[in-house]
Amino acid sequence: MIKKYRFLIARRITQISIMVLYVIANVYGIHILMGNLSSSLLLNTIPLSDPYAVLQMFFAGAIISFDLLLGAFFILIFYMIIGGRAFCSWVCPVNIITDLSNYLRRKFGFNQIQKKQPASRNMRYWIIIISLIISFFMGVAAFELVSPVSMVHRGIIFGMGFTWATIVVIFLFDLFVLKNGWCGHICPLGGFYSLVGRFSLIRVHHNAPNCTACMKCKEVCPENQVLHMVTKISMPVLSGECTNCGRCVEVCDDDALNFSIKNLIKERQNEVR
Repeated sequence: MIKKYRFLIARRITQISIMVLYVIANVYGIHILMGNLSSSLLLNTIPLSDPYAVLQMFFAGAIISFDLLLGAFFILIFYMIIGGRAFCSWVCPVNIITDLSNYLRRKFGFNQIQKKQPASRNMRYWIIIISLIISFFMGVAAFELVSPVSMVHRGIIFGMGFTWATIVVIFLFDLFVLKNGWCGHICPLGGFYSLVGRFSLIRVHHNAPNCTACMKCKEVCPENQVLHMVTKISMPVLSGECTNCGRCVEVCDDDALNFSIKNLIKERQNEVR
C-alpha cells in the first residue's frame, strides 16, 4: 500500500519539512533555512533566490545584488538537473491545496462532467510576459505582490489572516471551475519552471511493451498532456511541464512508467528526427 503512495508521502514530508524550517528560523532563531521562498539563506551561508522573482526585479529596474544573482544561479542549476517543476510538486505549499481539489474532482466525478477545459495551459506563459511588462512600468516585482505562493508561505509563518480567503478561492476554483486551474493554467511561477524543466536530466520514462493502456497515469497526472506517448512509444517525458511528482509511476500496475536519466539525449535527438 505504501508503495502506491511513496512519492506522495515523500512530497508531503518535503513540503512540510521546508515550511517547518522556515517557521523555526523565524520563531525560534534556529537558522537552518531562513527567509522565504523568494529569497532564503541556507545554513546562514548559502544564498537561494527565486530566479523568476529576480527577473521581475531586473525588469522593475532594481539593482540586483551579487547574493541574489548567486542564489538564483544555484536554484536554476538545481532545477535544471532534477526538473524545473519539481518546485511545484515538492516545495510549493499551494500544491497541497490543488492536489486536494484534484483528488475531490476525481472522487466525485467532476472531471467527467467537464468534458473540455475552458482555458489553455499557455495562459501561464502569457502571464509571465504580462508580469514582466507590469514590473517594468510600475517599478515593482508585479507577481510577488499578489503571489498566492508567497501569501500562503507568510500565512504559515506569521498567521493566516486573509490568507484563508486565498486558499479557499484557489481550492474552489480548481474544484468547480477549471481542473488544475491555478497550477496547470495560471501560475506564472509554474510556467517559468516549466521553461527551466526543459533541460532536466531526471525524467519519467515510458516503457511501451509493459503498457496495458489502463490510463490510470493520465487520470492522476496534473499535466496529463505530457504523457502523450502512453500506449504508443517507449520514451521519456520531454516536456518541461511535467512536475516530476511521481503519481503516474505510483499508480501504474504494469511497471510501464519509472524515473530515469538513461538515454535522454539520444531519445531527444530521435524525437527531433
